[in-house]
Amino acid sequence: MSKCLVTGVAGFIGFHVSRRLLERGDTVVGLDNLNDYYDVQLKQDRLSQLSDISNFSFRKIDLAARKSTASLFKAEQFDVAIHLAAQAGVRYSLENPHAYVDSNLVGFVNVLEGCRNNEIKHLVYASSSSVYGANTNIPFSVHHNVDRPISLYAASKKANELMAHTYSHLYGLPTTGLRFFTVYGPWGRPDMALYLFTKAILNGRPIEVFNNGKMRRDFTYIDDIVEGVVRVADRIPEPNPARIGDVQDPVIGTAPYKVYNIGNNKSVELMHFIEILELCLGQIAEKTFLPIQPGDVQETCADIDNLVRDVGFKPATPIEDGIARFVEWFREYHGV
Repeated sequence: MSKCLVTGVAGFIGFHVSRRLLERGDTVVGLDNLNDYYDVQLKQDRLSQLSDISNFSFRKIDLAARKSTASLFKAEQFDVAIHLAAQAGVRYSLENPHAYVDSNLVGFVNVLEGCRNNEIKHLVYASSSSVYGANTNIPFSVHHNVDRPISLYAASKKANELMAHTYSHLYGLPTTGLRFFTVYGPWGRPDMALYLFTKAILNGRPIEVFNNGKMRRDFTYIDDIVEGVVRVADRIPEPNPARIGDVQDPVIGTAPYKVYNIGNNKSVELMHFIEILELCLGQIAEKTFLPIQPGDVQETCADIDNLVRDVGFKPATPIEDGIARFVEWFREYHGV
């Protein structure tokens, strides 16, 4: 049993990860700034699911506040830090770039400093499939070069991986970055497609289908994400040889540093995704077809060979099951 810091605890993934850690007996200190990027009530309702558990405590702190973050690390002396707090969203980064700098860059370096100054055994942090940017090699592999991000959000996540590697190299801090692929499920974010589509269809409003529906995504159910996060957190990375033959590899080096994809290893057409949702809701969606938005990519698909090899886990929840569970939760939560 460990004492874990989970940042972004009131967020979608942070909430689910915390619940899993608490169920297995870990002590969790959850941190969140409860900002209003989306409905704060949803965040508070997630927290209410955790607040009665004896081995959970909550701290309302903005990670960009250096002194408050440093004080928390010093006072609590965590074993493991699971950093899931971030300013999310590709499209919002076009409107408010400074939010991404404050949260994803300033906040992240404060976490790194807290870890290295307090002998944290392992820092696990959220990266994103967005780092693959303009990469057209499918499926996306952690061994691919990711130097062409096409949104500030993606650039900030790539920067996190670089910053983590620097601290792993300089200070021997074990770090593992997790590139999540389109996470969905109960308690999901209201700004994501599944939530937006479900709400619109039930209210008789048209849904906006970008790139005229010609998008493919590796949709990954939340329980699979949680299983991957927890297994990875339990496996502290060790240094590897710097080279494979004469070819430099982006994720193999002399530092205790790892990066994994966590995805369903299957690319699903957006229109098929909508068809499954329509079946679950028992309603046909009115669709407004639109061009692709700046910062979006046409297809994602995760190569998860390294994850399977190292932690023995392969996400496998069928999208039909995952969407059905989300719809059930949505109806119950909103009283529909």
